[in-house]
Amino acid sequence: MFTGIIEEIGTISSIKRGRVSASLVINAQLVNSDIKIGDSINTNGACLTVTNFTKNNFEVDVMAETIRKTNLDLLKSGSNVNLERALKLSDRLGGHMVSGHIDGTGTITQVFQEEIATWFTIKTEKDILKYIIKKGSVAIDGISLTIADLTESSFKVSIIPHTALKTTLLSKKAGDIVNIENDMTARYIENFILTGKEDISRDINMEFLKDNGFLD
Repeated sequence: MFTGIIEEIGTISSIKRGRVSASLVINAQLVNSDIKIGDSINTNGACLTVTNFTKNNFEVDVMAETIRKTNLDLLKSGSNVNLERALKLSDRLGGHMVSGHIDGTGTITQVFQEEIATWFTIKTEKDILKYIIKKGSVAIDGISLTIADLTESSFKVSIIPHTALKTTLLSKKAGDIVNIENDMTARYIENFILTGKEDISRDINMEFLKDNGFLD
């Protein structure tokens, strides 16, 4: 489990590619300070397991399903990635609960500046957008962000200079692909409501929520 507060920007040192999988060696300093084989490292939003490490880098395997669901296949030697170690129970939860299980990807369609804020418009699939609400949380390339606006095909987020400095997001431009993880709470609620119902295709509306005890 993670918080979406990026600890460090790492750099891809090398990539070993299989037919549908890969192994990444990532240069890092902070996350290497107490690293162990088997540790989970959130890498551009994807929870990956450390298989080997040295003083200055660590290695992770990326299986086919992760390749299919994320932008990790677009990485190359020299690419920068957002890194976060797994959450300790004693840590402050500065972002939101992030699992590191990517739901899919989105495409940046617009980037613009508004004084100190940098805005990003991200287009994605309806299966992802249905879990996104205004002022809700989303993880973009592992970064915990707040949804500022929403349309039928895209959503907007903005970042402050500190986030720009500590993550890779400011290096992105229109046309770039980003990893998206929805707030897991929405998925659990949907599954809880629909599981066991005779007609799982029925619409979830205000009347339905009231009938099932979610509204007074």
